[in-house]
Amino acid sequence: MGLEAYKGVYVFAQQVDNVLSGIAFELLGKAKDLAGDLGTDVTAVLIGSGVKDLADQLAEYGADKVIVVDDPELKEYRTEPYTHALASVINEYKPEIMLVGATAIGRDLGPRVSARVKTGLTADCTVLEIGDFPLNPVPGKEDEQKHNQLLMTRPAFGGNTIATIACPDNRPQMATVRPGVMQKIEPIKGAKANVVEYNPGFTPNDKYVEILNVIKSVKETADIMEAKILVSGGRGVGSAENFQILQDLADVIGGTVSCSRAVVENGWKPVDLQVGQTGKTVRPNVYFAIGISGAIQHVAGMEEADIIIAINKDEDAPIFDVADYGVVGDLHKIVPALTESLKAALAE
Repeated sequence: MGLEAYKGVYVFAQQVDNVLSGIAFELLGKAKDLAGDLGTDVTAVLIGSGVKDLADQLAEYGADKVIVVDDPELKEYRTEPYTHALASVINEYKPEIMLVGATAIGRDLGPRVSARVKTGLTADCTVLEIGDFPLNPVPGKEDEQKHNQLLMTRPAFGGNTIATIACPDNRPQMATVRPGVMQKIEPIKGAKANVVEYNPGFTPNDKYVEILNVIKSVKETADIMEAKILVSGGRGVGSAENFQILQDLADVIGGTVSCSRAVVENGWKPVDLQVGQTGKTVRPNVYFAIGISGAIQHVAGMEEADIIIAINKDEDAPIFDVADYGVVGDLHKIVPALTESLKAALAE
């Protein structure tokens, strides 16, 4: 069967406890762009037990069709039944592109599905677009360049370079994308899903893990991916105790404190607050980068913020290259003064 038999952009619509994850809506937003370039449609693949009622939400965020795989074996996420479900959908409906969120579930599911359907997978993509491959054709062999390929861009070698990868000879073209990287569309209120129900059948075997109990952890840390204002600190803050001055600023402006990888490695803040390539990707309206040098690994997680304000004593710090506003000086003097000024202004 030729590659031309594969059509459409598909999204794995992750749900947990019958609640759709935000990454599903973000991937649908990007899928609409890709489908527009290819002149095709967008399909969400919804896997679970008793999840059909979620289909209309996916339609509101851009799904032209929703394939529902509903079975009691899919109530909780388990590797084998979910892999069987998604791989079966791919083999049956033959999507040209398959997008999966790079969540804990997606990182487990994506590679297994790609291996089962015998295609490649590019992980942790930051840019997805349709174009020609190879990007720079060999002179004299321009006619061998393939068109309408999914070009998948991701950081490589610890974030020190950027690689653009394609999968020209196998289908589907598969990619995982970290939450917060892509943007969801404005919901189409009242949209109704075109639902296709499909069940490949499930026969439990020794690869089916038995879940004895589910214990949900209770986290008191804020979700930095939802914050509109982030006050982020780096190694330059100096200590865990010094983060109090950042918290004071955040309290005045209604922001949330976040941090860089160095802060987590020093044990000053939990990893849930880490921004960057190995942390979370954020898109706040305002991002304060305080005592953060601006390594590419950190910038990859916050460069899409609407406004970036950097405070650093090193005037040559790379963070100033991406900042909209920069202040050179001692953060231990500048931040408290800024906090007091804002407090006075807001009190008027």
